[in-house]
Amino acid sequence: MDERKVQKTYWIEHTVDLSVEAMMLDSKASDLDKEERPEVLSLLPAYEGKSVLELGAGIGRFTGELAQKAGQLLAVDFIESAIKKNESINGHHKNVKFLCADVTSPNLHISEGSVDLLFSNWLLMYLSDKEVENLAERMVKWLKVGGYLFFRESCFHQSGDSKRKYNPTHYREPRFYTKLFKECHTIDDSGNSFELSLVGCKCIGAYVRNKKNQNQICWIWQKVRSQDDRGFQRFLDSVEYNHKSILRYERVYGQGFVSTGGIETTKEFVAKLDLKPGQKVLDVGCGIGGGDIYMAENFDVEVVGIDLSINMISLAIERAIGLKCTVEFECVDCTKKTYPERTFDVIYTRDAMLHIQDKPTLFKSFYKWLKPGGKLLITDYCMSAKSPSVDYAEYIKKGGYYFHDFKAYRQIIKNAGFDNVIAEDQTNMVCLKFKFFVLLFGAWEIQFLNHYFQKEYNEIVEKWEAKKTRAAAGDQIWGLFIATKK
Repeated sequence: MDERKVQKTYWIEHTVDLSVEAMMLDSKASDLDKEERPEVLSLLPAYEGKSVLELGAGIGRFTGELAQKAGQLLAVDFIESAIKKNESINGHHKNVKFLCADVTSPNLHISEGSVDLLFSNWLLMYLSDKEVENLAERMVKWLKVGGYLFFRESCFHQSGDSKRKYNPTHYREPRFYTKLFKECHTIDDSGNSFELSLVGCKCIGAYVRNKKNQNQICWIWQKVRSQDDRGFQRFLDSVEYNHKSILRYERVYGQGFVSTGGIETTKEFVAKLDLKPGQKVLDVGCGIGGGDIYMAENFDVEVVGIDLSINMISLAIERAIGLKCTVEFECVDCTKKTYPERTFDVIYTRDAMLHIQDKPTLFKSFYKWLKPGGKLLITDYCMSAKSPSVDYAEYIKKGGYYFHDFKAYRQIIKNAGFDNVIAEDQTNMVCLKFKFFVLLFGAWEIQFLNHYFQKEYNEIVEKWEAKKTRAAAGDQIWGLFIATKK
């Protein structure tokens, strides 16, 4: 039996009872839906008065909500009973059309460049790899330039507890979707090339909080011209933090970590936060999530980790799967992200702010996002008050970093509204860590070379030695800053 027949048989069996429980394949679907549906809708870009295409619409769990804002909405599903139920529930919305069709069918005709928002919730996991690839190409064509694509899938394993005789669902690693959609291109009749730019990727928080499950993941993409520069995020994922280099650093610093000190410095700094069960922590520039998992597992706190690198976030999610801790991850630009005021008890960021040019504005956001009495902890590279050496200036320029002198950094935090700003020069401690890792790494050389080349081994040692040299010259300072919101 081919893929489409298998999937159709599966869903005909599970839509005998046309209920939310049947659609979500979970006995607690009604409770989950109350928390999960508003969360998903809150992630969508603005679509008021615009053209929306909903694929895999089912009985209309999202159709009615989308209809309230959309200019026009086409809801599509391949199970006839489901789309009829959807129409019976949402047919009073005059801006909605309902269509029974298989998204893989060439007979599904959507005009090119006609859709502002393409929305699907649990669809691609019911398609084969090749079917996903073909549909992705068609999706790009259907979207207007500047239009958005949102999809959400179950990855790694199933979440729902409904009994199933068999389960043909494809529980893929999220990297499959990221890679496939990132590499998806299309050319119009005039020869113009278009692709998808990643806007965001995150775990669905409702599943993290209720099931301690990070496998519900959504992506938001925007259709752009291929020549449009996507700047810093592209640099991070293709150069600074490509998948191979992340794994290489993790092998050196320990699982979940990609920077000097690994779990040991994490334990030292987290101890300064006096975390309490039930508190909420935001980790900005979370990397591959080792610190977040440590906090969630050991202090029973809820952690949200964000990072601009999709490669980092993909690995962070993979590392969290199966641990049953309350930690969620999102690929997003922290300078564009917003949270309600007084959301977090702690904001924690390790060696990530060096990438941020406008620290004053971001730190003011941190202040707003913290609850009264909340704590901010930052570790970051700084510079001395003197003019940097030629070598250090070149290092800053090449990395695209934004460094401040140690005292000025403390003042920026204070100017954002924070009280009791403690600033500690941790350079000597970090230099000791460098020395320790150079010695330890030397003992690991043969083991490391079983996985990597001699050139890569030498590069890591050279970087450590260069940092030690810059620190010894008084150029590079490693600062620890702890502040409290009044």
